[in-house]
Amino acid sequence: MNLIKIDATNPEKDKMEIARNTLKGGGVVVYPTDTVYGLGANVFHDEAVKKVYNLKKRPIHKPISICLSKVGDIHKIAFLNRDMDKIVQKLLPGPYTLIFEKKEQFKSKVTTSNRIGIRIPDNPVCSELSINFPITTTSANISGDVPPKSVEDALNSLVEDADLIIDSGPCPGKLPSTVVDMTHSPPKILRHGAGMHF
Repeated sequence: MNLIKIDATNPEKDKMEIARNTLKGGGVVVYPTDTVYGLGANVFHDEAVKKVYNLKKRPIHKPISICLSKVGDIHKIAFLNRDMDKIVQKLLPGPYTLIFEKKEQFKSKVTTSNRIGIRIPDNPVCSELSINFPITTTSANISGDVPPKSVEDALNSLVEDADLIIDSGPCPGKLPSTVVDMTHSPPKILRHGAGMHF
């Protein structure tokens, strides 16, 4: 296990390159978001996604959300109409997981359904990590444990090691993201969290 310390507001380019190369090679990275620490893997690398499930001891049939670098990337993966787009522009980047119907060309082991949960955290580390491809974004803990607000919390929960740990200090959020199902009209909150309104 490797650990690197990164400036949360202005992440060092050389350290981010190390993290992206780890993801590119099929590694799993613990990283900070705008809510809690997450587990990241290249969503198109099947073995890496499998490792995320194993680290969390998460049932394989339960989907894992993905992190994108910018709002414009959502259109490549999911279906949005004009009304959805207005809501997206208002909420993201921010502490929300938005669920959409995914496009058929998006193939990944993170979901077995036609829906996909998407996050764009208000965090420059997340933006840099996912700039080349989407990454998984699920809390860095055993399923059922309290979501980790610090690297220490994550390491205390996870039994096995991730390939790289990014430590930028405690996350600012006290709760995980608010989950909103955008396939409903009007959108439906499935989990109340750090984002409390829309």
